[in-house]
Amino acid sequence: MRKIILLAMLTVLGVTTSNAQETTKKIKATTAKVAKVDGAGMAFVSETIDYGTIAHNADGKREFVFTNNGTKPLIITNTQGSCGCTVPTSPKEPIAPGAKGIIGVKYATDRVGAFTKTVTVTSNAAGQATRVLTIKGTVLADEATKS
Repeated sequence: MRKIILLAMLTVLGVTTSNAQETTKKIKATTAKVAKVDGAGMAFVSETIDYGTIAHNADGKREFVFTNNGTKPLIITNTQGSCGCTVPTSPKEPIAPGAKGIIGVKYATDRVGAFTKTVTVTSNAAGQATRVLTIKGTVLADEATKS
């Protein structure tokens, strides 16, 4: 009986230890540092926002989060939506090295159907002064949201 209990305890300990190691690896992978850039840099968490399926006239505001991974302040000089239905906002002040910034975007959800739009960001980022961000999703018609 003691051997069975000892074997069960060792099995539980082994499984717990292996799961803890996998969790540590996942945490390290998600917190990996972004490569430093000489000059201003712009590293986005994601360059695409998927709205998914949303209701007609729903809140169309979303945010692109980025970090200045450079050694100099990042200055965003312009943000431009691909059409009048996509309105971006950007920080007016320089983003210090290592600091985070947000580019807001508001899509006009009064337009029913699938959409894919872009926001072009112009900055002093070294090596990539122009970045294109994407938003996509589907706005349901009023009849589809009631069922």
